[in-house]
Amino acid sequence: MQSSFGQPTLWQRVRPWFSGFDPLLLLAMLALACIGLTAMYSAGFDNGARFSLQIRNMVLAGMVFFLVAQVPPQRFMALAVPLYTVGMILLIMTALFGIDPTHKGARRWLNVGIIIQPSEILKIATPLMVAWWFQRREGRPRTSDIVQAFLLVLMPFLLVAKQPDLGTGILIFAAGFFVIFFAGLSWKAILPVAVIGIAATVAIVLAGPTICEPDVDWHVLHTYQKNRICTLLDPTRDPLGKGFHIIQGMIAIGSGGVTGKGFLKGTQTHLEFIPERTSDFIFAAYSEEFGLVGDLALITSYIFLIVRGLMIAVEAPTTFSRLMAGAITMSFFVYAMVNMGMVSGILPVVGVPLPFMSYGGTALVTLGLSLGILMAIARSRRLMQS
Repeated sequence: MQSSFGQPTLWQRVRPWFSGFDPLLLLAMLALACIGLTAMYSAGFDNGARFSLQIRNMVLAGMVFFLVAQVPPQRFMALAVPLYTVGMILLIMTALFGIDPTHKGARRWLNVGIIIQPSEILKIATPLMVAWWFQRREGRPRTSDIVQAFLLVLMPFLLVAKQPDLGTGILIFAAGFFVIFFAGLSWKAILPVAVIGIAATVAIVLAGPTICEPDVDWHVLHTYQKNRICTLLDPTRDPLGKGFHIIQGMIAIGSGGVTGKGFLKGTQTHLEFIPERTSDFIFAAYSEEFGLVGDLALITSYIFLIVRGLMIAVEAPTTFSRLMAGAITMSFFVYAMVNMGMVSGILPVVGVPLPFMSYGGTALVTLGLSLGILMAIARSRRLMQS
């Protein structure tokens, strides 16, 4: 009886695992998870397996998040080079021996006993590698350092874009670019590229009717990529074919109005006019049922998480931690912006999931891993202060 007095309670044993967790980051994640599960239940309630599997995916992502949050940021820095090297080797093997289980002409998967998609590894490995690169060059980076960092980003981007998987390639490039930006990339280098990009966009819009003719070859892009851009410019060119996704997404969003049609009452969704309503186009299904009010709640939750992530980056104790936290946070912003933009008819349709909302185990586990690293960086500072 007396021997039990000196034994720690269950909470005392578990408490160190949770000490230092950032409560505001957890709150934002919990809010988005609740919104995501609500949207998934409605969009996929006629396919009950989707909702139950999404719960499993979220639990798995939560476990990954919790375990990764226990790891000191210095350990991630030690993993940067081997993880990036393995990822690049797997991408090269995919280019040589990749398979296409979907039979859609894209060699994005590799059979190594199990079927994997190596590009998912590079979503994390690329910013890790670039952050490690700048950590070893503390202080104001030289032009040569930035050029070499861009090469580290371009290699996986080009290999993934060639699969072809431009959506994932853009996410990999964005993650690496944000590390370079936070490392000290000059606006003098960014502005000319931005001006050229804006000018090219305006030129494409003005010349759209001419350059989108079937016999015009764009050379630098695949035919399906040309079709996506031309469909964005005028989805009514092929309303029952290539423009169907965009048109139905815009109809669903617009029909939601201010307050939405109500939970489980979305006609576009449940009459199956919205394609991919539980994955890439779940934002359209959500907007139809919850309207502008629901969209503002979702966007506010995203903004809250992004602002909190940037604050964690500013307060990070090391260069590596600061760059990783900033890149992870801004990558999260790119995911949300690109998905909602393509569903709304503002951006071309690419395969980018909406964080916490879209169905998919791989995307959620990658999200849990990223946010776990962000939490680990927040914990390292809070534990140092305590």
